[in-house]
Amino acid sequence: MKGNDMPKNLTPSVFTFQNLIRGNFLYVDKTEYLWKLVQNPSGSYFLSRPRRFGKSLTLSTLEAIFQGRRELFQGCAIYDKPYDWKKYPVIHLSFADCSATSPEELQKYLANQLEFACQDAKVTVAIDPGQLGGTFEALIRCLGEQNPVVILIDEYDKPLLNTLGELTRSQALLAVMKGFYAAIKKCEALERFVFLTGVTKFCHVSLFSDLNNLQDISTNPDYATMLGYTLAELENNFGEWLSLAEKSLKISYADLLHDLKFWYDGYRFASEAETVFNPVSIVYFFLNGGIFENYWYTTGTTTSLFQLLKHGDTILPEMLEETVWGELFDSFELEQVDVQKLMYQTGYLTIGETERVSVPGTKAKLCRYHLRFPNFEVRSSFCNQVMEHFANCRRNGTFELIQGLAADINHGDVDGFLERIKILLARVPYNIHGRQEHDYQTILFVIFMMLNQVVEGEHHTSDGRADIVLHTAEWTYVMEFKLNQSAQVALEQIHHKDYARGFLGNGRRVLAVGVNFDSEKGQLSDWEKEEIL
Repeated sequence: MKGNDMPKNLTPSVFTFQNLIRGNFLYVDKTEYLWKLVQNPSGSYFLSRPRRFGKSLTLSTLEAIFQGRRELFQGCAIYDKPYDWKKYPVIHLSFADCSATSPEELQKYLANQLEFACQDAKVTVAIDPGQLGGTFEALIRCLGEQNPVVILIDEYDKPLLNTLGELTRSQALLAVMKGFYAAIKKCEALERFVFLTGVTKFCHVSLFSDLNNLQDISTNPDYATMLGYTLAELENNFGEWLSLAEKSLKISYADLLHDLKFWYDGYRFASEAETVFNPVSIVYFFLNGGIFENYWYTTGTTTSLFQLLKHGDTILPEMLEETVWGELFDSFELEQVDVQKLMYQTGYLTIGETERVSVPGTKAKLCRYHLRFPNFEVRSSFCNQVMEHFANCRRNGTFELIQGLAADINHGDVDGFLERIKILLARVPYNIHGRQEHDYQTILFVIFMMLNQVVEGEHHTSDGRADIVLHTAEWTYVMEFKLNQSAQVALEQIHHKDYARGFLGNGRRVLAVGVNFDSEKGQLSDWEKEEIL
């Protein structure tokens, strides 16, 4: 930064393109991507991204383009592109703040949205609360009499996310949504451009069962970095802010970038695509004076996900380590919510490495994906949420627990760290006591993840799989859990299945640990340990 130059203003709360530009806030130019979408005579698109990732700003930018407001785009890539800047009628609906959990609440919300859309367009359409799909259709036809209509819908799936895991309520909301969105298909001939965003892609919503021309660009490599910031975009647009943070933290530029990548980078939305930073977390980092903190925890969490983990039959360690096929990115059923898909679509997991696997008897290859946490911020958010839902342990309490456990684990003190686990479980209210073995396995697995050591859940051997294997600098712990049996039974299984033998000779001492939990008391009842020589 030279002289009295000041960095451009940042904001995490302005999602209207016009206000962003006129307020002299920093805008990272994404209009090259948008130009590719709007240059065609027509198009219908769907884009899935986690919450707080720039979807609302993207739709607002598209709205300004279709309103012909070229003056707002001076200095942006699209400004000098071959585009006619013709003005079109725009219907822009947002469900981002929709809290409806019943059909009546959703109908009221939709009616309000349509009323606002009519006011913006300066037209009058009779709004029938019992026929909102018909009202939407009437609005499209009214505006499309002279010029084709642009339809922009933000966070289309928010009502279903409000009741995820509550099937009866979700199905009731779904019936309302199907009737509403059916209007888009009916009026296809009157539409210039349709763009919808959301977190998830649900089956049976009219969008995906009826709109067969709706192109899903969520995993399209051409648009993988349309939302979020690449490293180059971070350096090119936040130079002054990076300089301020470098001086404030008293670290080198290279170390600053390394730490930013560790905390906030890592999202990948297409196979082998460049990773991107979470845009909201980056802005909060700079506005808070360069403090590395978990900003996503307060903006991007999805409570229903953790309820599904808690009350379902998902074995978390196994799920986090298995590879997946391309259908992971497809839509899923309300009747059987796939927790792994939900973790990907809500941003807790992202695409890691991609393998190309040959199809037997052919020259074809299929992609198999390894999923991972994008970065430390998301990983710690996930761990804190699991501890809160499974063990009623809040963030501050979890951090204190981890500090003590780290010392125990690093010194081979099995008794010490299991006594700490007993204290933790003693604080869990009776109504959320773990009733299944995987409840306790999940708590232990997440705790070990938070220790930032190498942890493997459901580690496979030639004769079965150990529940958890933990590696520290000096120790390897091979752990087996039992529910309502005995620690001795668990330890004997480690010996009988020879789970620990494969870790001898790796430069670490090996400890076999058998643990038994009492589901009635919700407590660790006993444990046995033995060093394997």
